[in-house]
Amino acid sequence: MMARHGTERTATDRPPALERLWDGLLAGLAPVTACVLALAGLTTWTALGAAGTPPRVQVEDARILMPSTGRGDTAVFFRISNSGGSADQLLSVTSPLADKAVLTRHVSSGGGDSANVVTSTGIPAGGTLVMSSNSLEVAVTLRSGLHRRPGESVPFTLRFRHSGAVDTAVVVVRPGS
Repeated sequence: MMARHGTERTATDRPPALERLWDGLLAGLAPVTACVLALAGLTTWTALGAAGTPPRVQVEDARILMPSTGRGDTAVFFRISNSGGSADQLLSVTSPLADKAVLTRHVSSGGGDSANVVTSTGIPAGGTLVMSSNSLEVAVTLRSGLHRRPGESVPFTLRFRHSGAVDTAVVVVRPGS
């Protein structure tokens, strides 16, 4: 078979129009395949219950150490669980009975121990944050003249990035208990 311009073509050659159509189909196949795979992955993720579930934080085991006589500085510890499918962040802790409350992280070094102020801390999806004097705590300065006894409670509000404000009652305990 001879082509118009004298070039020879074989029986397997495609006409230019068909070649362009074939190239266009191949070019479109990659994005369509990627979309189908992404949709299948998201469908599976959703079917397993992990997609789109917001954080669900619960504050438990909240305790504040009874301050030393004549001092208002003390520490508060919380156990925060997140049963949701997304992580959340604890941004701040406040109390109407405290002049100041800041998140601090305990740091041990060869020269001694110190506490560094942190602006926030994460609570992973399906995870738990347990505060202690050796890790993360809330350093609190209670209002002057305010004395609390073991067993009494102090109101606190924890503010989370996604879960908003969570109010809780914190029980006063003796240090070491």
